[in-house]
Amino acid sequence: MEKNTNKKAKGLPIGARRAIAYAVLILVSLLCLIWFYILFINATRSKGELTRGFTPIPSTHLIQNLKNGVFHGTLPFVRGMLNSLFVAGCSAVLCTYFSTMTAYAIHVYNFRFKKFMSTFILAVMMIPTQVTALGFLQLVGKMKLEDNFIPLIVPAVAAPVTYFYMKQYMESTLPLSLIEAARIDGSGEFRTFNTITLPLMKPAIAVQAIFTFVSSWNNYFIPALVLHKDKMKTLPILIAQLRSADFLKFNMGHVYAAIAFSIFPVIVVYLILSKYIVGGTTLGGVKG
Repeated sequence: MEKNTNKKAKGLPIGARRAIAYAVLILVSLLCLIWFYILFINATRSKGELTRGFTPIPSTHLIQNLKNGVFHGTLPFVRGMLNSLFVAGCSAVLCTYFSTMTAYAIHVYNFRFKKFMSTFILAVMMIPTQVTALGFLQLVGKMKLEDNFIPLIVPAVAAPVTYFYMKQYMESTLPLSLIEAARIDGSGEFRTFNTITLPLMKPAIAVQAIFTFVSSWNNYFIPALVLHKDKMKTLPILIAQLRSADFLKFNMGHVYAAIAFSIFPVIVVYLILSKYIVGGTTLGGVKG
């Protein structure tokens, strides 16, 4: 009886638990990647092949779809990609930098309304973008900033979610004694932030840079309200225009090719920054 009890207490062997974990991870990975596979398969098929239903075997129309729908189509997709790269890149850099600076100020400094400011910033997260859209559009119109990237980049700097993540990460990885030691050594506040705090925050910055880049890259609502000229539009707007074309001009193969074309920069950004997430998780650790 005692031996059976001990076996039950131990549970499954390590090898069996590892096999189950790998099986679950493989299943989840397949569920995440199968949609990309379907997208790229459909991007290789013609309009007639798509109407006959899905097939797991790639076709031979990828180059034709890219040529007719993306590179030599009626909409400037290459210019749209450059616009999206500029807006998303600037938003990611400015958002992560100033959110980290805000979190640093509230984490390091003691001032009278410290708790109130932290609570107020988090409360802003509860306000949906759609609620403020009308007033925002009126402001953009009065400032004559329509068909301009400034209304898409500047508001992205104030990101309460990014600030909250940075603040939580900073509390666990940035001891105040390190900042005090830098001050004693004569380091200025901006130098301390740029040369000491930012390197320690690399993993968190990489994570939030990816999230901000993808969020700005996929943003459709505000750009559709602000940008009117085709040469200024970002990729989500151009893809929506391609999708809403009339029946005679509509080709779903072109739409799939355009979507596949728009995904590659996001994948590249993730591959560049993922090494800081995986390999840089120990950068924030400070030995006591």
